[in-house]
Amino acid sequence: TLAQDQHKGYIDALKKCGLKVTILDSDENFPDSTFIEDVCLITPKCAIITNPGAASRRGETIEISKAIEELDLPVERIQNSGTLDAGDIMMVNDHYFAGLSDRTNIEGASQLNLILKKYGYTSSNITLKSVLHLKTGISYLENNNLLAFGEFLNHPALSVFNLLAVDPDESYAANSVWINGKVLVPMGFSKTNEMIKAAGYQTIEVNVSEFRKLDGGLSCLSLRF
Repeated sequence: TLAQDQHKGYIDALKKCGLKVTILDSDENFPDSTFIEDVCLITPKCAIITNPGAASRRGETIEISKAIEELDLPVERIQNSGTLDAGDIMMVNDHYFAGLSDRTNIEGASQLNLILKKYGYTSSNITLKSVLHLKTGISYLENNNLLAFGEFLNHPALSVFNLLAVDPDESYAANSVWINGKVLVPMGFSKTNEMIKAAGYQTIEVNVSEFRKLDGGLSCLSLRF
């Protein structure tokens, strides 16, 4: 019940950022499907249905494919033996960073690179050491500002960014989300919230404590485009 209440609060926060929100039907066969970000990556020029790294989640792509068909975009797919969770993909303008993780393998990232090239985009890989997904540890806040903690603070591939360093005791807040000039920040991480404000953003705190128990962050709970 608390998770459902928090999910409603999350939807309200998205609407406060000016987004139109489409809510898909729940699917009791796939309890992880609330983390909808992982099963599809939508770029300005195409939608990419992923092949989730967890075998128990692969059936989620059936329903998301039906929803994506309603968009006026070409649809691409990650094929076996490639695996890819879109939580491992971070867009920075026309470039996409792909995290190599337990969920995203090199074959999946290579397929992604070929798909993106087809539409005029580029990509590069970052091997993860300790986090579940790439966006568990970094979030692009536009204007060359990158929220990051731990292994990402000194990563050479990220040296071009203005790094906003998240304290280790607030590492969960590294998964914050920029939307139309505002930044959604998980509730309860005051140092990170104040740092983002100091960088010039308006923040909206969102309580997602129930989803945190399953390593789910703010970006996981929606597919934004």
